[in-house]
Amino acid sequence: MNTTNFTQIESPLGPLLLAADDTGLRSIEFVNGRRGPAHPDPVWHEDPARLQEPVCQLRAYFAGELETFDLPLAPVGTPFQLAVWKRLCEIPYGETISYGELARRLGNPNASRAVGLANGSNPIPIVIPCHRVIGSDGKLTGYGGGLPIKQKLLALERRQLRLL
Repeated sequence: MNTTNFTQIESPLGPLLLAADDTGLRSIEFVNGRRGPAHPDPVWHEDPARLQEPVCQLRAYFAGELETFDLPLAPVGTPFQLAVWKRLCEIPYGETISYGELARRLGNPNASRAVGLANGSNPIPIVIPCHRVIGSDGKLTGYGGGLPIKQKLLALERRQLRLL
């Protein structure tokens, strides 16, 4: 059986709960996110050492020293969600695209709502950069950690804010 390990870290965005198993990083949750407090699953094992590399890369990202994460990822989702999350990783650091553009890149220009739902279900925010998707009018739309966090992430990537 593949054991899931977790750790909680402080970040400039508030506490983050990270979980991974032998296949890779499975989730990052905003402990105080808009979906309510995040808690580790009772069957998970707390083991900060097993999550040392994701923690190190997140800290470098927040310090403005890392633009591209290099971690094994293991998100769980439908084939469509996985396709959306894969495309999210192709959006360059500091850039944004609309949900409609992301749907076009997936080959289905009429799927912007479905793309939005998949984007909102992203289990590994920050690393899978769902914060880089905005409304077609250029306005910020929903984010699991809340719009203020999305604003901070985009400002960090535009070098308008240093979080650490």
